[in-house]
Amino acid sequence: MATKDLASVLSDLEEIKLGVIGRRTGRTRTRPVWFALEGGTVYLLPVAGSDTEWYKNVLEQPTITLGAKGARWTGRARPISDRAKVRAVVKRFRAKHGAADVKKYYSKFDVALAVSPRRARVARSPRRRGTKRR
Repeated sequence: MATKDLASVLSDLEEIKLGVIGRRTGRTRTRPVWFALEGGTVYLLPVAGSDTEWYKNVLEQPTITLGAKGARWTGRARPISDRAKVRAVVKRFRAKHGAADVKKYYSKFDVALAVSPRRARVARSPRRRGTKRR
């Protein structure tokens, strides 16, 4: 999916679904997360910084999925630990979600993630049992 399409899907959303592979179980775990979008890059900020479990999973298996409005993207998450770059992500989050809410929900600002989604798949509606395709 082109950057323009990604932006049009995500433009009015507060959160997306993040799918990560568990480092112990190997199972995919999905959870809603806030994000910030700039160009074709999706930025994620773990609520407890480097202590966040899904962040630890991403360090072990950086291929993740992002989902919104029936579309799903895969991408490789790139950890950000440089203080200035993390502050820039926090600034994007404050601009998008409000400084008070970021302060309320986020407790540690030592890491962030950058994801450049590669592919998009549109989820298909499941067929009902007993119906024929025409």
